[in-house]
Amino acid sequence: MIEKDFDIPFIADLALREKQIQQNYRPIIAVHKWFARRPGTLFRGLLLSEFSDRPLREVFYKANNLSGRHVADPFMGGGTPILEANRVGCNVTGFDINPMSYWIVKQEIEHLDLDLYSEGAELLRSALEKQIGHLYRTQCTFCGSHNAHVKYFLWVKVIPCKKCGKDINLFPGYLLSADSRHPKNVFVCPACGELTETEDRKKPGQCIHCSFELTADGPAKRGRCRCPECSADNHFPNADLGAPKHRLFAMEYHCPECKPSHKGRFFKKPDDRDIAKTKETTQRWSRMRPKYVPKDEIPSGDETNRLHRWGYTHYREMFNDRQLLGLELSARIIADTTNDRVRNALATNLSDLLRYQNMLCRYDTRALKSLDIFSVHGFPVGLIQCESNFLGIMEPGRTMCVGSGGWANIIEKFKKAKSYCDLPFEVRYQGRTKKIIPIKGEWIGDHLNGDDSETSRVVDISCQDAASSKLPDALLDAVFTDPPYFGNVQYAELMDFCYVWLRKLVGQNSPAFRGDSTRTPDELTGNVDMGRGLVHFTKGISAVFQKMSKALKPGAPLAFTYHHNTIEAYYPVAVAILDAGLICSASLPCPAEMGASIHINGTGSSIIDTVLVCRTTGVMQRKWIADSPHELAQIVENDLNHLRAGNVKPTRGDIRCVTYGHLIRLAIWSLRLNWNKNEPTTSRIAKVADWLQRFGGWAEVEQYMEHIKGEITKDMPLFSVQESDANYGAEYADVPF
Repeated sequence: MIEKDFDIPFIADLALREKQIQQNYRPIIAVHKWFARRPGTLFRGLLLSEFSDRPLREVFYKANNLSGRHVADPFMGGGTPILEANRVGCNVTGFDINPMSYWIVKQEIEHLDLDLYSEGAELLRSALEKQIGHLYRTQCTFCGSHNAHVKYFLWVKVIPCKKCGKDINLFPGYLLSADSRHPKNVFVCPACGELTETEDRKKPGQCIHCSFELTADGPAKRGRCRCPECSADNHFPNADLGAPKHRLFAMEYHCPECKPSHKGRFFKKPDDRDIAKTKETTQRWSRMRPKYVPKDEIPSGDETNRLHRWGYTHYREMFNDRQLLGLELSARIIADTTNDRVRNALATNLSDLLRYQNMLCRYDTRALKSLDIFSVHGFPVGLIQCESNFLGIMEPGRTMCVGSGGWANIIEKFKKAKSYCDLPFEVRYQGRTKKIIPIKGEWIGDHLNGDDSETSRVVDISCQDAASSKLPDALLDAVFTDPPYFGNVQYAELMDFCYVWLRKLVGQNSPAFRGDSTRTPDELTGNVDMGRGLVHFTKGISAVFQKMSKALKPGAPLAFTYHHNTIEAYYPVAVAILDAGLICSASLPCPAEMGASIHINGTGSSIIDTVLVCRTTGVMQRKWIADSPHELAQIVENDLNHLRAGNVKPTRGDIRCVTYGHLIRLAIWSLRLNWNKNEPTTSRIAKVADWLQRFGGWAEVEQYMEHIKGEITKDMPLFSVQESDANYGAEYADVPF
């Protein structure tokens, strides 16, 4: 069982590596973007710890068959627990209130004929190449070839001066490319707009075209920009001006003819032909009558209000004419695809493509690539926007794409994702050597390579609130899930960006797409705009846990991941567990985030999740019951040593979150006997808060940490702390509940 057989160092090492480049470990996640996916290696570890009778390190890299077991996930999200359980043969039941989550998991787990898909995808790209391929060609400034492929179009936001009416380019800076992945620094001239390459970034010198003094600093700073014509001070954003206007000022391109002998990247200022193609696109788009471009307004929200401040009122305003043209043509081709699963797969591809094909994408001047709209889990509106090549650039005879953000990129990663379903693998490190270990006998899907009923599995996923589901009592062998984190990512607000497009393509055939939005008052995230606070979150997660507790067989686990920067966000978790008649029998740490990710790096947030293992009946190991902050500090330090053995270097934020997990576990243990779930929600929350205050919180535990660190050795057995069972007698090593 998990409490005794989960191997923290082993899984921590795997999970930490997985989260650096997750698609290399779990290619299936490339089916479509979802947020904050937890490591597949973690949930595989939990499943095998619970159901296998052999050591985890022994069975992890071997094929496992857990057929006959039934596992549920009431908060599917991106589908990681469902996929891992399905892969080892379990029957799976999944719920999510968000239709995009339901659709993504459906596409991940449904079997797909890859030959038919590849044929359909190639037909789509070929058709688009004939219709709009020339719009992504430019003349190479070195060899003169007109067949160079544009990788990225770079646009700057433009506003009219409030005094003289002249256009003002809102350049925050003039550095186009740093010299990290290109031999030199590339600057845009503030005077003539031409590009100059320089050795010195701090002292770039003069423009080689007009001799104007180059500078890295732009005129647009902190919402203000001075007009170069009349010197009037202008402010931005200004919603009264409507959706932002943009001017094409630079391009990065790829020249197949020059590349073998060329060092670095290719940059240019757009020439007359490039500008003419932009105008041609606008004219073509003005003559079209789009069937699939959504007309939906952007509703108010914690994240979408940022768009409103910039004057965006409709989702279609977040795209330029060339992107709209490509998306509409793509949708028409997809709609005419006859095979249902191939059509749905291509529709999913288009939805995923949207995050790179919009005018909120930014250009990374160091990595020299496009940053997709969701790179910071929000709607960041920058001043410089990056338009990627819509078709994608694929060199003949290769499967590696040049650049990012196009159809070729989406198709290739989707093929790898679905190939992984038939041939899953694990990654094993021996020193610095990485080895791919095929796991023959395991697979992901509703059936394998055909319609043979003997190889079919029970896959029951639905778009609904798990609390209102009709699950029979005592059906489930386990519940594994990653519930929403209070006050964190606004999944629905972000996913609406894709949903309004996907709904136009597949909505008529799927009841999950009946609503105009993925938003619902029942979503379990804190949201100021929708008036959802801690009480709402507590009621929602409690209702789901109570439903799952009834559906579990006696003693079966409900295990879930959780972390937050504030202890208050843990109160609802404790209330929900107690309301469901569950006891938290273990609090296990595991890496779950990538520390270098844009939305977390430098914030002081933790990358460590707590896995809270809960059961209606079982045993609590006596060594995990602490009566004081000092004793709890010993338990926490032991966890940290296990993490360090797994090559994790815990930060102060990580240590805090590990401590929070144990504090909540102890609160549940202490409050369980006199708990009344019928008291008002605020009273139940207050009881948890009062217990934690009386016990002593993070600050009290932290003060003991440095003292204890030297007392506990790194080679002690798993889960052991500096305490002997002899203190209580062997018969008291486990405390039943």
